[in-house]
Amino acid sequence: MLRYFKEKEVSMAMQYEEILKMFESMHDPEAAAGMARFGINTENTYGISIPALRKIAKETGRDHLLAQKLWASGIHEARILACMIDAPTDVTGEQMEQWVKDFDSWDVCDQCCSNLFDKTDFAYQKAVEWSEREEEFVKRAS
Repeated sequence: MLRYFKEKEVSMAMQYEEILKMFESMHDPEAAAGMARFGINTENTYGISIPALRKIAKETGRDHLLAQKLWASGIHEARILACMIDAPTDVTGEQMEQWVKDFDSWDVCDQCCSNLFDKTDFAYQKAVEWSEREEEFVKRAS
């Protein structure tokens, strides 16, 4: 069993590196700059479209550990992809609290809520809790 988890870790690390290389190859500075016009935080952004991220997510499949690593990267598109590939059944209330604090743009907030959070067992509870909070994107997530 331990061997399985070590193999999974190696596989995830390779996938993570492959995704980052793919992001670099897809980097579109004009698109990234254009995102600012829509109020999207362009720090750590490659300018990759949502349809392109959906295609990558479909090819990647559900992977909770990879989603965690992508989120931790702080890369705008990696965080959106993380929301698309994470397994809702593996998401904890603690993870939702950690991620919601990292929301720095309306699109990350909306993608995360509509692709992941609303499919968790904690969706209703968090919506109620977050509706009483003052942080802009936490309130939006509610």
